[in-house]
Amino acid sequence: MFRITEYPPPRLSVYLTRSLSGITHFLSILANLTLSEKSLTNGEKKVKVFTQPHYLHNFVQSTFNALSAEKVKGSTLVVSGDGRYYSKDAIQIIIKMAAANGVRRVWVGQDGLLSTPAVSAVVRERVGADGSKANGAFILTASHNPGGPNEDFGIKYNMENGGPAPEGITDKIFENTKTIKEYFIAEGLPDVDISAIGISNFSGPDGQFDVDVFDSSSDYVKLMKSIFDFQSIKKLITSPHFSFCYDALHGVAGAYAKRIFVEELGAEESSLLNCVPKEDFGGGHPDPNLTYAKELVARMGLGKNPDSNPPEFGAAADGDADRNMVLGKKFFVTPSDSVAIIAANAVQSIPYFSSGLKGVARSMPTSAALDVVAKSLNLKFFEVPTGWKFFGNLMDAGLCSVCGEESFGTGSDHIREKDGIWAVLAWLSILAHKNKDNLDGGNLVTVEDIVKQHWATYGRHYYTRYDYENVDAGAAKELMANLVKLQSSISDVNTTITGIRSDVANVASADEFEYKDPVDGSISKNQGIRYLFEDGSRLVFRLSGTGSEGATIRLYIEQYEKDSSKTGRDSQEALAPLVEIALKLSKMQEFTGRSAPTVIT
Repeated sequence: MFRITEYPPPRLSVYLTRSLSGITHFLSILANLTLSEKSLTNGEKKVKVFTQPHYLHNFVQSTFNALSAEKVKGSTLVVSGDGRYYSKDAIQIIIKMAAANGVRRVWVGQDGLLSTPAVSAVVRERVGADGSKANGAFILTASHNPGGPNEDFGIKYNMENGGPAPEGITDKIFENTKTIKEYFIAEGLPDVDISAIGISNFSGPDGQFDVDVFDSSSDYVKLMKSIFDFQSIKKLITSPHFSFCYDALHGVAGAYAKRIFVEELGAEESSLLNCVPKEDFGGGHPDPNLTYAKELVARMGLGKNPDSNPPEFGAAADGDADRNMVLGKKFFVTPSDSVAIIAANAVQSIPYFSSGLKGVARSMPTSAALDVVAKSLNLKFFEVPTGWKFFGNLMDAGLCSVCGEESFGTGSDHIREKDGIWAVLAWLSILAHKNKDNLDGGNLVTVEDIVKQHWATYGRHYYTRYDYENVDAGAAKELMANLVKLQSSISDVNTTITGIRSDVANVASADEFEYKDPVDGSISKNQGIRYLFEDGSRLVFRLSGTGSEGATIRLYIEQYEKDSSKTGRDSQEALAPLVEIALKLSKMQEFTGRSAPTVIT
């Protein structure tokens, strides 16, 4: 007998079943166990928080309750993630809750592994053996944050377009977490062996319930092969004149690296670093930047102990493989330059874009390098708030093909998430195209050559980001309020700037960035404070995390240089005048007491 015991009574439902025994409705009454923080609608918290009784369950049920009935009852859901600690337990819990809520089938990547971009691809592209298509997905990841028993875990929900849930849904989830008193779970459902590919069949409260464990990489690889010319890339990678290195930082990208780079494209297996996914990411921080990808940075001839003979090309991924870092021999490519260079070369180098780009977009803090490309190529251009969902809206409306953000995220309209491996394949495609006549012994066009040629054509956007973490929240708000107040008189701002440095251009305009979505008309206000200079340079100030543990002030400094004779300067040297202006104009030390940022990117 199959029973649902509801709380409070009196409702009681009884179902006949072969396999499930005891679906129980639980009451969660402890205030600290309801999900009373909006951040959990894209939840990233410590494992010990998620493992509290009912904590994960409440989020999952709040999500089911936020969705319309037709998106839950009889639906197909994807449940997988980056393989971090607690993922396997969480998958079993979500499977049981899906069954109890009337979901028809759950798809799980083998061993619970699917990169965030692969989840989006599976939702959009995969067709089950019975013809089913996915209606949404729970993605288990805390992105580029560390994993392990004392580290981070996270969960988010993606919609049927493969993209993150919009604010209308996340707001409902948040409200539900504040009032939830019950959740459904099929306690009698046995754990599913997610290490073995195959379909497990059960009888659930609404009829048959299936769990389909499938190969994690096949659907994603198929999609990549439909976008890129793998034969062209393979000629490059297997050339004796080219060398390659890829670092997964022990994240889920490792589940794809061997299949794509070694088996499909012919790279040596020795070119793969840290490509075995681990629950704790090997004790490292899976964030693909110059600070944390130390082994790759050294291999590429950079850092404190550089290799003497670095490869021609190197790249890294974060924990869930949606971010990327691209390096040439002794050369770092900024994320802002990367998306601009991909956009500038996409039509010639990538078959998927051979008929042209629909448009391009970047997040507001990302440098304006993409803007210059868009203007030169007469492309639609969009500047959006931080958050991939804004790109997704544009893509669903057919307005955007390539997009990116300064925090190492790049992507296109093939899915609705940023995609680290896609970005690497895009760069390899550009290199293959530029070198199609050089692989038999001519001088290779290098990553550095491509970037410098781009600067010569479009100008260079010198760029840096200063993060001031755990600043007193009150002081941070006062700093931001003062910056807004200054914007009331641009002439006074320019007088102040001239008094600090005479070698900096005047401010042309200043505002608080506000975005009206051209697709749905929604308005996003207070997205950051901007000072836009007459020479194309910018200062941007953003505030985040104004809770009890302090705030983070992010300062973005961008110096545009059109003179090709000046695009080879040291970045910090070129930015020094604007850095001084930014710190003095904002009175950073006066308001925060900080003489230096916590992190410089």
